[in-house]
Amino acid sequence: MARASVSKRRLLGLDRSGGPPPETQKGQPLRPLTIPNLVSYVRLALLPVFLAMAFSSDDGRGVSVALVFWLIAIGDQLDGFLARVTGQYSRLGALLDPLTDRALVLCGAVVCWRFELLPRWALAALGLRELFMLALTQFGLRKGMDIQINMVGRWAVWPVMFAIFLALLTDTPVADVSLYLGLALTLSATAIYVHDGIAFLRGTPSSST
Repeated sequence: MARASVSKRRLLGLDRSGGPPPETQKGQPLRPLTIPNLVSYVRLALLPVFLAMAFSSDDGRGVSVALVFWLIAIGDQLDGFLARVTGQYSRLGALLDPLTDRALVLCGAVVCWRFELLPRWALAALGLRELFMLALTQFGLRKGMDIQINMVGRWAVWPVMFAIFLALLTDTPVADVSLYLGLALTLSATAIYVHDGIAFLRGTPSSST
């Protein structure tokens, strides 16, 4: 049976109406061997490469360091695009994508903290938020909640990653501003996740989109 055609907006990830694909929902098979998941495995494998390159440099900066960070970051869009093109959605991919993004942000924050490339107070707040979300996700999964990324959370990751990417390249106030914007969005997304978690425990509808 032929797969239904996909609109350009949905192919590019701009149209997310209709909710997440059924294959990504709780209780579905993990399906680890898919093309999108192979991209996720490469992203994870590049994380220690990024850290090794950054910590072996004099100041944490460099075109090659920033390039590896960018490749890992853009891989999030690539695996989503491949999933939509091939129809190879999976439960593992739905769990792996946000975990990889958080790992990348934490790795970038560690490098920027070590070499003081970005304001440390903002990096500390960002790091604590990511650790909190990891704990919250584990708690939610144990309670039977199907964790889904809200739209504010999707938006938040890009200014944060852009800030780290710029900081790895050069010293510019644009990186600081982008980090502050991303942090504000990130904390807003966290508030939505907490609200949805409380609503789930109380058995009331959540506000996630």
